[in-house]
Amino acid sequence: MAGFVNYIKESFGELKSNVTWPTWAEAQSLTVLVAVFSIIFSLAIWGVDTVFSKVIAFYFQWING
Repeated sequence: MAGFVNYIKESFGELKSNVTWPTWAEAQSLTVLVAVFSIIFSLAIWGVDTVFSKVIAFYFQWING
């Protein structure tokens, strides 16, 4: 248990002294960038899914036709 507590203390020390944290403005702009790309990527996946579902539906209609 002492090893775990020491690990947590050292982790916080690393975060305080060795990590370069972004400024508030950088964090906001990067958050907006991630949100925009997430929306674009989700729309692309939705589009591909819609096309594939219509192709598969058409194929099964053609087979059972």
